[in-house]
Amino acid sequence: QVQIVESGGGLVQSGGSLRLSCAASVSLDGYDIGWFRQAPGKEREGVAMMRRGDPATHSADFVKGRFTISVSNDKKTAYLQMNSLRPADTAVYYCAAATENTNVQITASDYDSWGQGTQVTVSS
Repeated sequence: QVQIVESGGGLVQSGGSLRLSCAASVSLDGYDIGWFRQAPGKEREGVAMMRRGDPATHSADFVKGRFTISVSNDKKTAYLQMNSLRPADTAVYYCAAATENTNVQITASDYDSWGQGTQVTVSS
């Protein structure tokens, strides 16, 4: 399994931006990568993903046009750039890696390595 550590969360005002980082213990070149979030009392939901060897990215409808997933050139760090943040985006955000191929629906059960999460709080 891949060891993953997220960082970059914090408190931001509505309309602001944050960039989350996902540092991996090995190259992410052989994994599908996903970002998820979980708000208090709610289920974990997929936010964005990208497949190994494929530059295309996929995002949930509720973040399309606002959040962007990317990977560093050395494939050791994944990012989630979050713009135009809203109070509804408040959640713990998780980065995950999948050994097997995943689907674009960004399903948590497809991923087998997870970070500890980073809190994002958006104030109104």
